[in-house]
Amino acid sequence: MTPAAVAVIRPAALRNNLQKVRLAAPGCPVLAVIKANAYGHGLIQVARILDSADAFAVARLEEAVQLREAGIRKRLVILGGCTTAEELRTAAELAIDVVVHAPEQLALLENTGVATPVWCWLKLDTGMARLGLPVSAAATAIIRLRQCRSVSGVTLMTHLASADDRDDPATPAQMATFAALLKDWQGDVSVANSAAILQWPDTLHNTGILRYGGRNWVRPGLMLFGASPLRSRTAAELGLQPAMSFETRLISVKAVAMGQRVGYGGHWVAPRNSVLGIAAAGYADGYPWHARSGTRVGVGSAFGTLVGRVSMDMISIDLSDAPGAVIGDRVVLWGDGPGVEEVATAANTIPWTLMTGINRRVAVRIDAG
Repeated sequence: MTPAAVAVIRPAALRNNLQKVRLAAPGCPVLAVIKANAYGHGLIQVARILDSADAFAVARLEEAVQLREAGIRKRLVILGGCTTAEELRTAAELAIDVVVHAPEQLALLENTGVATPVWCWLKLDTGMARLGLPVSAAATAIIRLRQCRSVSGVTLMTHLASADDRDDPATPAQMATFAALLKDWQGDVSVANSAAILQWPDTLHNTGILRYGGRNWVRPGLMLFGASPLRSRTAAELGLQPAMSFETRLISVKAVAMGQRVGYGGHWVAPRNSVLGIAAAGYADGYPWHARSGTRVGVGSAFGTLVGRVSMDMISIDLSDAPGAVIGDRVVLWGDGPGVEEVATAANTIPWTLMTGINRRVAVRIDAG
């Protein structure tokens, strides 16, 4: 049985994008962020494909446990950390690093006995105002972690709120704040997300504003999956390749007369005698309901345009610019054309939402190429 909608995962693209990280951040170990089911690309399969990464980061303990149960022995980091003694003991048993971003987590480490000490990534809030201890608490927290018998070592980290915008002064301000608390820190640090890797080189080395004596872990997420994290440049311009092609097929091709209303509410009216294609994917598969008419859709070797409202299980496509399209033809919703950023913009959303929104009924296929 041929599935309707399918997410085709491209190992070669994932490896290409990891290599782009290494080229942009030479000498930096890579903590590949594969949370949220590897941004919708499949947690286990992506971990196996990106086996040359230095470590993996996930959001929650259950994701790390899945990786261990699948035989992934790579260093793992839980970005959300642990909130209970049971979680902490599980992390310790499975040799999983934990992020410490709240006073309660620091106290949990001090008050919980574990068989094997865990490595801690101390997250400091330099301006994101989301997770992280205030910088004023950094010195005391470091002392307490170093004295804690449940802790084997400490990496200092922070998260940049506006690294995607080269003109926003927030990133230099956050870097200055982080630099001030580092002083001459003799240990590892981690600052750069995808956007910072690509356009804030001062986050990548200790010869500028940042001073430290260990390694600088970069944390790529979105760029690994082939979408641009920058406001001003496309994925193609950055040399990134889409790691997913979200595809389906035409299940109907028919003529519609000029003036014919199409779809729920009749929001699109054929401006001329047209050919209408129906593709077997809708918002229940992960295609955005808010995508507007005119959004490009790949049909065979050409492009059609989305028309009318997105339905639960299907979309309507104007095939006027895709002559010869027939039932069964391949339809690319996003991937190597149109790109996921293009569709996200047309739906007034972001690529992260589209990638992680692929429904479980969508089949997954690993590209052999």
